[in-house]
Amino acid sequence: MSKALSISDAGEAIMTLDLTLIGLYLLAVLGVGWLGWRRAKTRDDYAVAGRRLAPLMFTGTMASTVLGGASTLGSIGLGYQYGLSGLWLATSLGCGLIVLSLFLVTPLLKLKLHTVTQMLAWRYHPQIRIPGALMMMLYDLMVAVTSVIAIGTILEALLGLPFLWAVWVGGGVVVGYVFLGGMWSLTITDIFQFIMMTLGLLFILMPASVIRAGGWEAMQTALPASFFSLIHIGWPTILTWFLIYSLGILIGQDIWQRVFTARSARCARWGGVSAGLYCIVWGVMGAVIGMSCRVIFPNISNPDTVFMAAVEGILPVGLRGIVIAASLAALMSTASACMMATSTLFMYDLYPSLSGKAPGTLTADRRATLFFGLLILLLASLIADVLTALTVAYNILVGILLIPLIGAISWKRASTAGAMWAMALSACTLLFFMARDGLMANSATWFALLVNLLAFVGISLLHDPHHAE
Repeated sequence: MSKALSISDAGEAIMTLDLTLIGLYLLAVLGVGWLGWRRAKTRDDYAVAGRRLAPLMFTGTMASTVLGGASTLGSIGLGYQYGLSGLWLATSLGCGLIVLSLFLVTPLLKLKLHTVTQMLAWRYHPQIRIPGALMMMLYDLMVAVTSVIAIGTILEALLGLPFLWAVWVGGGVVVGYVFLGGMWSLTITDIFQFIMMTLGLLFILMPASVIRAGGWEAMQTALPASFFSLIHIGWPTILTWFLIYSLGILIGQDIWQRVFTARSARCARWGGVSAGLYCIVWGVMGAVIGMSCRVIFPNISNPDTVFMAAVEGILPVGLRGIVIAASLAALMSTASACMMATSTLFMYDLYPSLSGKAPGTLTADRRATLFFGLLILLLASLIADVLTALTVAYNILVGILLIPLIGAISWKRASTAGAMWAMALSACTLLFFMARDGLMANSATWFALLVNLLAFVGISLLHDPHHAE
């Protein structure tokens, strides 16, 4: 009896230590949010951190923004199912960020924008900001929802809470620090989170999982040869990921808003490239952890639970708490970026266009952030599939907004009529194919993008470029 009690006491001590570390992390994040509240004195501070981030801070905040629920839990789950080829999800995000940094950040920073849809209004008729902002807000809402779902999944497994409570506890912390300090809170927390992510997942969980699986040679013996192929997941899936994720990075409000925080084009360019390379390393890490878990835990039915199985079954006390905090860091950074992007789009584009009034105040910006934060928590409570939600979000972004935005930047014949018809027709196409073939169907992305391109180019060529719009 005394031996049983001592084992039980030890288990409670382990759980207490891990929970204490995680609790301290969450309190530290809220504390940083309070610091951001003291520093955000103007609307520019709140929306774009005063446009004065240095290279190191910019790299950390950009990498933290891109790497969220799907690229962390999703990559690990894909590694468990398909092996090394699971790296392509995060790699496609990293490649998109590298292209954006090398070719687009210089012209973007010259315009001193706050939102993506301000580019549409600058190039086309101002009223195009309304549908553009609505589509972009829907995208950012869904990406934030995926990260909050992942946060809830981790806390549900860790604390034994009902999923609903886990979502509102973990997501509530995100809403709190974003509401307080806006982009300054995000910037400071992102640096902290970037360090936590790198330490916990890259330098602790990945090597620990490979060692527990018996090393790389033992994994090669235990796993099918296809698990070590870079194309095992299939070319259609790889190409679709590059289509929706790489191209989505080029035009996402959450990413552009981070670009606007850089103090110079050089800082944004090389900081973004560094962050993109980090994303590729992150994809490799996720795939390797997933492969290791396939050897250690061969009978997991739900890929979304592989991460928590690795944490609970591989790591000792103390390190477990650090790694869980690191995973929360990755998820919270993306959730907060997209939450901030949604409220910024509303306050800078949608509200002025619909109300006919000048943009609001700093207090109004905070109220909008709180409203959309609570909406994201509500949606996360109702949706449970991370990759499906992310796919829908990127389908909306790429299928509807990609061609008009790229045309606004690079094509002189681009017209308002072409952009409006392209957005409307591709939206109908996207809805049709998702309803017919399923939310994850590749056909929805390809056909929506094709219709978008044909309508935009065709109508713009037919439209008189000298006609007043």
